Amino acid sequence: MINSPDDAALIFMVAVGPTMVVIALMFIVRPVGGHRQIRPSDGTSFTFVYSVCLLLAAYLMGVMLLEDLVDLSQSMTVLLTIILIIFLLVPIVIPVLLSFFSDDDDTLYALLLPSPRKEEPSASTSSEEQQEVILSELEDEKPRDVDLLSASERQKRIAALQARLFQAAAVGAVRVKRRKGPRRGEDFTLMQALIKADFWLLFFSLLLGSGSGLTVIDNLGQMSQSLGYDETHIFVSMISIWNFLGRIGGGYFSEIIVKDYAYPRAIALAIAQVLMAIGHFNFAMAWPGTMYIGTLLVGIGYGAHWAIVPAAASELFGVKYFGALYNFLTVANPAGSLVFSGIIASGIYDAEAAKQAQQRHNSTLLAMPARVVSMISEAAPSLKCEGAICFFLSSLIMSGFCIIAVILSLILVYRTKIVYTNLYGKPRT
Repeated sequence: MINSPDDAALIFMVAVGPTMVVIALMFIVRPVGGHRQIRPSDGTSFTFVYSVCLLLAAYLMGVMLLEDLVDLSQSMTVLLTIILIIFLLVPIVIPVLLSFFSDDDDTLYALLLPSPRKEEPSASTSSEEQQEVILSELEDEKPRDVDLLSASERQKRIAALQARLFQAAAVGAVRVKRRKGPRRGEDFTLMQALIKADFWLLFFSLLLGSGSGLTVIDNLGQMSQSLGYDETHIFVSMISIWNFLGRIGGGYFSEIIVKDYAYPRAIALAIAQVLMAIGHFNFAMAWPGTMYIGTLLVGIGYGAHWAIVPAAASELFGVKYFGALYNFLTVANPAGSLVFSGIIASGIYDAEAAKQAQQRHNSTLLAMPARVVSMISEAAPSLKCEGAICFFLSSLIMSGFCIIAVILSLILVYRTKIVYTNLYGKPRT
């Protein structure tokens, strides 16, 4: 907005800005202690950051409505942008306060140290315990005629049985290890995760949910134009804000679900997909005002996917190889956009636009003389669809995809209940 109307400067800022931010902030990255580094003030800091995020969203919505109603001058636009930057910089107050005013108590640093391991039992003790267990099992399983043998012969017989039992136990342990591999909740490599049904349930649920949401984002301008709205940018701005709030709300409420009730996080994912299914249905019906409702529901649901899925993946498949796992899951976004938006929605839109163009062309042929008709036929008219029919079928298809995603998420919930019970304890009553 500051560089308006210089589009080249804006594009340059968008291209270079993120890299400059990463380079400037990379020096403050440091290892943290996770749950061992919890401070009493963390709850207040968390609430403060969330409040700033909500105020930022409300401010952006107010500015967007103001720009739609009033023609703002360049100086007013610059002022509003400066206020926006101030909102973005406010959360830096928290690390500054913690750096300069926190207590330098040694206990805070002691919390970062790994907890001392319990003293491992000596080899002799463990061997004695194993021998006692094995001998006790042998005493229960030995034949009655063993007691009739001499002491030396009986000892040899017990030693032979003991050796066989050790060998059977070793072979069984190897077989179990090869068969099971890491359990859910432990660290999986990408190849180990790819052979798990839970990983593919999460992937296809994300593919259907985020892919259908990205289809709306890609075609929102044409959707609003087809329904007769002149100012299409307002819906693009709105869905961006709802997307932002969906990421905040999805992360916040999914944390309540798993921390307070020990339910699988995929429940929050299923709720987000239900909202998206309702939003797509509103787009299909094209009732008065449904553009606002559909934008709200689809934006919140789409944003919630990208707060819930990464956390669920880390809980089910570990964090050691999380980078590879997460980047494989993000393939669902462009794959869904390619198929749903690039093929389904665009194909249906072009087909409906071609039908309307043919109808307009036929009516024009009947009303114009032959010379004008030949001139019009030589020009290639651009395809443009008007009316609710343009996205009726594609929106219903997207709604159906979201319902399938809900079913996949609920299957994942059923399969992972025991995992979340082990991670977070039994649910509250």
